[in-house]
Amino acid sequence: MSGNGQFGFDPEDFERVAREASEGLRDLFGQAMRNADTGGNPLGNLVGMFTAAPARTPTPAPAPTTTGEKGDGVWVIYTIDDDGSAGIDQVFATELDALRAHRDNVDPRRKVRFLPYGVSVGVLAAGIDPTSD
Repeated sequence: MSGNGQFGFDPEDFERVAREASEGLRDLFGQAMRNADTGGNPLGNLVGMFTAAPARTPTPAPAPTTTGEKGDGVWVIYTIDDDGSAGIDQVFATELDALRAHRDNVDPRRKVRFLPYGVSVGVLAAGIDPTSD
């Protein structure tokens, strides 16, 4: 450790920081006074410089949420029969519960899907994708 004190700061470092801070404040007050020459209030101009909100870019309006995004529906485990029709085996409130119940499944015809309220079970039939419009 050098002989610059416990934290290693030089007295010259403090002087440099104080000098730069005073120059910055001097410039700030000078700018406020120049603005006052144009007919403004110097104190108001100074306060306005600190409290002015930065310019913001407008954010796009959020898209309306769909039933599936809001979570208005159930998670189902269903099976596709040989004729292509779907039959619901189990219904769950959360995706995690449905996936846990389906974890050890070995039947390729048994699947898990979110089914929004008001949607017919018929959309789960083979070849129909309920997520498409």
